[in-house]
Amino acid sequence: MGRRPTVNSNLPAGMRARRRGEVTYYYYDTGGKPRKEIALGTDYPMAVKKWAELEIDAKPVHLALVTLKYAADRYLLSRLFKEKAARTQRDYEAQLVFIMKFFNDPPAPLSGIKPHSIQQYMEWRGQSAPVRANRERALISTIWNFARSSGITDLPNPCAGVKGFTEEGRDVYIEDSVFEAVWKEADVALRDALDLAYLTGQRPADVLKMKEPDIREGVLWINQGKTKKKLRMGISGQLVDVIKRIMERKQTFKVRSLALVCNESGQQLGREALRYRFDAARVAAIKANPRLKDAIEAYQFRDLRAKAGTDKADSGDMVQAQKQLGHSTIKMTEHYVRARAGEKVEPTK
Repeated sequence: MGRRPTVNSNLPAGMRARRRGEVTYYYYDTGGKPRKEIALGTDYPMAVKKWAELEIDAKPVHLALVTLKYAADRYLLSRLFKEKAARTQRDYEAQLVFIMKFFNDPPAPLSGIKPHSIQQYMEWRGQSAPVRANRERALISTIWNFARSSGITDLPNPCAGVKGFTEEGRDVYIEDSVFEAVWKEADVALRDALDLAYLTGQRPADVLKMKEPDIREGVLWINQGKTKKKLRMGISGQLVDVIKRIMERKQTFKVRSLALVCNESGQQLGREALRYRFDAARVAAIKANPRLKDAIEAYQFRDLRAKAGTDKADSGDMVQAQKQLGHSTIKMTEHYVRARAGEKVEPTK
């Protein structure tokens, strides 16, 4: 511990005074050896002001207070986050739980997070969930970019250059026999959801959002939640029968939701309820069809979107498959279809 000054004790730490005749000169002591001092002038108030500016630049204590947790909390309150789809918001909040386990115990300042820190996180998280690790790295990058644009930090994004884990796209195609096996074991509400998902080719969340007012002038109006893509699907073919069946069932309820997919009480079927019913139907389908066990276990509700696109493309109309799925390019649809069922070819002769 240094000696307590016996003169000029009113000066802030690191500020020195040198008296030359009738004039006092002030200096900022940068510390270290050999000692280096920066002249602050002879006007005491102005010298203190310059001292404060140099002190802040030399020892930016406030940077230690700006942690990744602080930046993440600011992001969750931002317009950018609130404009995300509800499902995306839930995913981000779930991902932050793991991110904070690593970067907030103890709290990590943004100034201390470097590319090697992100790499360490990827290795730690990738041991149990490599795909999740990729998503969480992307979220850290998003929060960091938000922090830079909001003036929270001007540090470079530490995620740049950090490679993620290789991912393999889902390639499950649901054969008709598997679809029928699960459909037969499904309750009425789940059957409505299965039929709507397959015939419209829409994502599970968009299927559950379909409502009676969306049916106008022989058209089902669809607003995809993920991409904001708008579709008008003509009600024809088997979709006519499915919607008629749904409306007839809904007429039996005294009070009912406007949603097309309703439970036994006439209320809109929720995401968790859909998952529970679908899992139960798969279990029952496996018992009734043991030879299809592996295929049924691999079957997920979201696979019906790919089945719809594949079946539509196999009928010879890739363009209609693209429009039905809401893809921006035909190449995207071709890749989506071929990844699931493979390229359809003819024999040599």
